Amino acid sequence: MCRGFRVPRLIRLLLAFLTACLLPLMGLSTAALSAAQVPPPSSTGLNTYVPLESQPFHGQLLDLKQQWTDAPLNQVVGDSPRATLLNFYVVMAQVSRDIARIEAKAEATPGLLLSSALRHELALINSYFEEAVKALDVSEIPQSIRADFADEYALKLKVILDYVFTHSRKPFEIPDAAGMKALNDGRVNPSASWTIPGTSITLTDEGTEGGRDRGYRFSAFTVAQIPSLYEEIKNQRASSTGESSLLTPAIYDGFSLRPGHILPPKWYLSIPAGFRRRVLEAHLWDQTLFQIVLGLLALTAFALVQFRLVLALLATYRMTERAASQPPTPLAIWRVDNIAWHRVLLAVVALPITRLVELLLDHYVNVTGLPLQVLMYLLYTLYFCWAGLFSFFLMEALGRSLAEWVTILRGRRNALQLSRVSNLVMPVCRVLGAIIGVSLMYRLLILLGLPGSTVLAFSAVPGLAIGLGASKLLGNLFAGLSIQTDRPLRVGEFCRIGSNLGYVTKIGLRSLELQTHESRVTIPNSVVDEETIVNYSLRSDQAQDAVQHVFELHLPLPPELTPDQLDDLVHYGRLHLTELPGLSAAQVFLDQAPGDGELLLRCCGQIHAPNWTDYLTLREAILLRLRQLLDQVIRSRMVIGVAYDTTQEQLQRIPDLIASLFEAEPLATFRACRLMAISDFSYDFTYDYRSSQPTYAAFKDEVARLNRALLALFAAEGIAIPYPTQAEVQLDA
Repeated sequence: MCRGFRVPRLIRLLLAFLTACLLPLMGLSTAALSAAQVPPPSSTGLNTYVPLESQPFHGQLLDLKQQWTDAPLNQVVGDSPRATLLNFYVVMAQVSRDIARIEAKAEATPGLLLSSALRHELALINSYFEEAVKALDVSEIPQSIRADFADEYALKLKVILDYVFTHSRKPFEIPDAAGMKALNDGRVNPSASWTIPGTSITLTDEGTEGGRDRGYRFSAFTVAQIPSLYEEIKNQRASSTGESSLLTPAIYDGFSLRPGHILPPKWYLSIPAGFRRRVLEAHLWDQTLFQIVLGLLALTAFALVQFRLVLALLATYRMTERAASQPPTPLAIWRVDNIAWHRVLLAVVALPITRLVELLLDHYVNVTGLPLQVLMYLLYTLYFCWAGLFSFFLMEALGRSLAEWVTILRGRRNALQLSRVSNLVMPVCRVLGAIIGVSLMYRLLILLGLPGSTVLAFSAVPGLAIGLGASKLLGNLFAGLSIQTDRPLRVGEFCRIGSNLGYVTKIGLRSLELQTHESRVTIPNSVVDEETIVNYSLRSDQAQDAVQHVFELHLPLPPELTPDQLDDLVHYGRLHLTELPGLSAAQVFLDQAPGDGELLLRCCGQIHAPNWTDYLTLREAILLRLRQLLDQVIRSRMVIGVAYDTTQEQLQRIPDLIASLFEAEPLATFRACRLMAISDFSYDFTYDYRSSQPTYAAFKDEVARLNRALLALFAAEGIAIPYPTQAEVQLDA
């Protein structure tokens, strides 16, 4: 017998040990188990619980029931645990009775909508229920699901109280204000809280809120324990031998297993009750078949709409990329705000759709429990993501529209001025939009239940990053503000920044973008602020798209050019370069390079070249034309040699003969012909002239005609042009 006794005792100790170890892992507590007070099997089968009718506070429950029936304008939260607990219990019982009464009337009334009288009664019941929910301290529930879960917890708490009041092994008193004072007088550490004997259900008064007395409420710890307590006793039935109208064991099932809030819609009640119970209200994962099917349909439609919105939003960025890849047009930049407002429209459409699905699943389909929590977290996250995008897109669209209006009001309606104003306005608007978006994300974290201290810690991370490693970013930001304020350069201007020469295409808050001949260079604003900036662009107050840049070109000249040729070169340069398209205010003059004294031909002027292609094309045209003019000057001075046997009379007539050649060339002006040298084999005559031919090709044709005419004239006059000869004389030693 001794052995048979020790083995069961050892097993009981082992089970108790395992239970004590596993309960914390299962999220339950010993307090929760004590609250449940699940009765052990009784060998006698006798009920040892005190019925509700025998509890000392039962009479007050009946009085409160009559009081709430006669004068419903009251409050549940009282100045003592007795007032709050009994008021909550009575009000929830009355809500259950009234719902059953209205449901019976609705089932007996034809039609698919509730009558106005029933809607009025339902509104009154909702006010009772909301007043009862106020007795719960739901401050620890995340704000995103607080209102929904407060209703669920109130209904579950009523079922738990039914069980507690009908499964107490001895009567117990609920203290009023005087009783709480007496209890605190006997306590070592007085506190404004009271716990139902044998349970973990605690009512506490946490002082004042907003300058008024809060009263006793079910504590936040008790509210957090409600789901686990309900799971322990949901299969246990509360029982009473007398007054049973206060007991509502099915109040939560009636709420959670049917659509609608508190009361199902009238069309649902019109469905035969048997079909509702057997088919529509079939249980699956604490939800009914009706709720699952309708919820899945709503989520599928919502997912398809979200997918289409995302595709449409991505399509706007592809539109921007296509517009950027195409040749720019004067009207293209004025249509960019249309794309920005299109994005705003897509985001603003997503917001009410997300909110509508949330209300549909919560108040119409009436999803409850863990599925509701998951769906609310998901929908809140999507809602705030769209809200963040909406705020960013809205600020961007407002910035682009504001830039257009500022450009128009300034009387400079052109693409270049709009681009410059946008470079100043858009960074500020985007920063504001990003700040609003980040604020919304912080708000989302708080709504999802993240502690405020953790959110503040997240807020400190950007400041810490700036303090530790973002000093350069701040330097670039301040330098960008300085550039935008002083305006040493603007978008579209041709500048040299340090060793980089190019067009300014963008001035941001962090960096400046320079389009050079080879590539696109991004220079931090702090570097730009320290470098020497050479701005070749000319600024004008006139509202025009054309930006004039200072152009200068140095052409080294051959040292053998005579002063007459230099004079002709300057003359031709001033004559022809002023007619070159794209070059205005041209100046051509001679200069001497410092140091080696090399003679230079300088060409300065104003050009309109908004990009490198136009700039290089115009520079190439100017350089080529100068080279042509230089060759023209060189070929306009000719040296012709005649033989030694030419007579004196022929030598005297040669200048007149050459001058006669120009009578057939109306665009050529003969200047002079002189015997400038007596070389080893000939008499050398030099003649020069100026040509007014419009093109270089026409000038060369003119030179060819003159040369042919000269040869024919000399042949007719018997003037010979000698061949160079050389004789070698050897002397004998």
